[in-house]
Amino acid sequence: MYTVEIYRADRRQKTGERLVLKKDYDTTNRSTLEKSVQDHLGKNERYEVHETYVTKTNMMSGKPFQERYDTPYYCSPSSETYWSM
Repeated sequence: MYTVEIYRADRRQKTGERLVLKKDYDTTNRSTLEKSVQDHLGKNERYEVHETYVTKTNMMSGKPFQERYDTPYYCSPSSETYWSM
């Protein structure tokens, strides 16, 4: 499973671009996904492809678990901040 993020140039933002679309795709072939995204990109747009789920280790139990790649650090059981709240 992969997640595609599409950014468009926007000078109103500090970074010079803004997130336009974030969409999950249930596919195992990354190269085919990238080709189809490139075909639909507009001018002044770029994309990033991420694996949707990553494996991390629970800080308290030491067991591995899966979480989304974009989970904030303080919301992840793999961080000390999560357990100290």
